[in-house]
This record gives sequence, structure tokens and C-alpha cells, in this order.
Amino acid sequence: MPQLDQILQTYASQIFWLLLVFGTIYFVIGKGMLSRVEKTMEDRDHRIAEDLAAAEHARVAAAETEHGWQDILEASKGDALRATQAAKEAVAKANASRLAEVDAALNAKIAEGEAAVQKALDAARGEIEGVANELAGDLVGRLSGAKVDAANISQTVKAVMGHA
Repeated sequence: MPQLDQILQTYASQIFWLLLVFGTIYFVIGKGMLSRVEKTMEDRDHRIAEDLAAAEHARVAAAETEHGWQDILEASKGDALRATQAAKEAVAKANASRLAEVDAALNAKIAEGEAAVQKALDAARGEIEGVANELAGDLVGRLSGAKVDAANISQTVKAVMGHA
């Protein structure tokens, strides 16, 4: 058939060049560039794996460091608590001794005040006794007209005041 012969003659050169171009592309890209891309991907995968390993190592080191810091922090808290407790005890002792001093001073002043009150009370009782003696002597003299002995009046006033 003449049509097929014509197709074969017309397209034979195109098929040749098509095969030549695709063959060249296959060998250039497939054999030359593909190996470079694969090497780059392998290098990249290797680098990512190394980075992940380094990150894991850094994470473990950071965790160990954090645990160390936590231990130091707990120790510092314990030291601070002990120092605070010691300071509280020292202040409590100082306050107790100061309170004892103030208490002793106040007790001394109270004793002085009580002594002064007792002295004033005794003086007032003596004055009241003297006034009562005079008043009793005057009343007995005015009401009964009798003269009563001062010692007798004093003894009776003391007896009555002792009961009151």
C-alpha cells in the first residue's frame, strides 16, 4: 500500500529523532541527574536524622539539667526554710527574754504601786480611825452627856472597823 509506504518515509525521520531525544533525556536525566537528586535526598535524610539525634540528646541533657536545678531549688528551699525557722526561734527567744524583762519591770512597778496603795490605805485607815474616835466621843458626849474614856472609844472603833 502506497499510503503506508509514504507514512513510513515521512515519519521515519521523526520517529528516529523522537527516539534519539527521548533516549538522550532518559540517559541524561535518568542516569546523570537522578543519581545526584538521590544523593541529595540521602544527604538530607542523613542530616535530618543527625539533627533529630542531636535534638534528642539536647532534650535529655536539658531534662537532666532541669532535674539538677530542681534538686538545687529544693535544697535552697530547705535551707531557706531552716534559716527562717532559726530566725523565728532567735526572735522568739529575744522576745521571750525581753518580755521577761518587761514583765519583771512591770511586776516591780505593780509591787511599788501596791505598796503605795497599801501605805495610803493604812494612812487613810489611821485617819478614819482618828476621825471615828473623835466623832464617837462627841456623839456619846452629846447624846448621853457622859464622858467616855478615849482608850475605850479607840478600842471599840478598832473592833467595829475590824469587822467591817
